[in-house]
Amino acid sequence: MASGIKDKVAIIGMGCSRFGERWDCNAEDLMLEAYAECLEDAGIETPQVEAAWLGLCYDEQSMGKSAISLPQALRLANVPVTRVENLCATGSEALRGAAYAVAAGACDIALAMGVEKLKDTGFGGLPGRSMGTFDDLWLPAISAPGAFAQICPAYTEKYDISAAELKQAMAHVSWKSHENGALNPKAHLQNRVTKERILNAPMISSPLGMFDCCGVSDGAACAIVTTPEIARKLGKEHDLVSIKSMQLSLSNGAEMFYDSWDGSYALTAEIASQKAYREAGISDPGTELDLVEVHDCFSITELITMEDLALSERGGACQDIVEGKFDRDGALPCNIDGGLKCFGHPLGATGLRMVYEIYQQIHGRAGDRQLTDVRQGLTHNLGGFPNRNVCSITIVGRHDMH
Repeated sequence: MASGIKDKVAIIGMGCSRFGERWDCNAEDLMLEAYAECLEDAGIETPQVEAAWLGLCYDEQSMGKSAISLPQALRLANVPVTRVENLCATGSEALRGAAYAVAAGACDIALAMGVEKLKDTGFGGLPGRSMGTFDDLWLPAISAPGAFAQICPAYTEKYDISAAELKQAMAHVSWKSHENGALNPKAHLQNRVTKERILNAPMISSPLGMFDCCGVSDGAACAIVTTPEIARKLGKEHDLVSIKSMQLSLSNGAEMFYDSWDGSYALTAEIASQKAYREAGISDPGTELDLVEVHDCFSITELITMEDLALSERGGACQDIVEGKFDRDGALPCNIDGGLKCFGHPLGATGLRMVYEIYQQIHGRAGDRQLTDVRQGLTHNLGGFPNRNVCSITIVGRHDMH
C-alpha cells in the first residue's frame, strides 16, 4: 500500500531570481541567479548534485526544447537532466520529479529548476502558436481572461451573489496582493493601488479588469532536495524543511463532456487538495496551515480556490475575503509575497517561486513580510483553462512537526 512521501524528502536550499522585464538577461542568466542563492543556502558544491529536473513550458521562446542548457549554464557534472512541462504547473512538476527521485532512492541530492523568458517576445500575453493548417484545427478560440471570466456568472448564479459583491471581493484580492508585493524586492510589481482604482480600471474581459489579471514576466526559481538523514549529515539540524505531500490532478474530460460540472469551481483543485491533506495528515487545513500560495492568474481564480481548498465554505469566499481572512494580518495569509498578480507568471518558475516563499517564511527570512511562527504552508498551481486543466498541490513544513 502506497504511503506517500511525507517527511521522506528535505529541502536544503532554495533560490529565486528577481522577476520582471529582465531585458538584460537570457534564460541561462536567470537560472544562474536563482542557482547561486540556492547553492549557497544548501551549503554544498555543484559536483554533489546527482540529477536535475528542468521546468520549461514555452521552449522556443526561452531556450529550446532540450534540457542541455541547464547543465551547461550551471556546469553540472555530466548528470542526468530531465526537461518537464505541465502548463502553468511546470515548476511544481520539476520539484515533483526531483523529490520523487530522492524518495525512491534513485539519487541522494537532486536539483529542481524552473525558468521562463517571456518578455522578449514583445507580446503582452502568453505567447501564441503561429497559425497553420494543423494549429487552425485545434487552437482554442478563446483567451485566458475570456475563459476565466466565465467563472464569474456561474459562481454568482450558483450562490445567489450579486455581480457587485463579487466585484468587490475580487478587488480586495488584487488590493491585497499589491499590498504584499510592495514589501517584496523580488516582485515584478511593487506598487500599491487603491480599491477604487482597481474597480475603475480598463476592462479586459468582463467582469475582469486590468488589475484582476496577472502579468507576464521573466524569472527563475530552484530547489535542492535530499533525504532528512543526509541533510542532518550536512549540518542542517535546525529548522529543517521537509515535503509533507505532493499531489497532482488532471482533468479527465468530466468538465467538458458531462453536465455534472457547473463552471463555478476547479474540480482538479478539489481532488488534488483532498489527496494532499490526507498524505500530509491534515484534517483541518484552515487551522493547520499557516499560509498558502495559490495560483491567482486572475482574481476570480484565487477566490474560488479558497473554496476548492476547503479554506472557505462553498459560497462563502466573498465574505471571508472582504473581511480580511486571507490578508497579511488575517487568520490565514494568502499570497504573502504578492502572488502571480505582482510577480507575473513565467510558467516554468511560478510553482517553485511559491514554495520558495513558504520556505523563506519557515526559516524566518521573509523580511518586512515575515509572519510569526510559520510551521507549515501550501502551494497551489492551476494550469490550462477552467474546463480543462492540471492542478498541483505541494505542502511543506518543519520536519520536526508532530
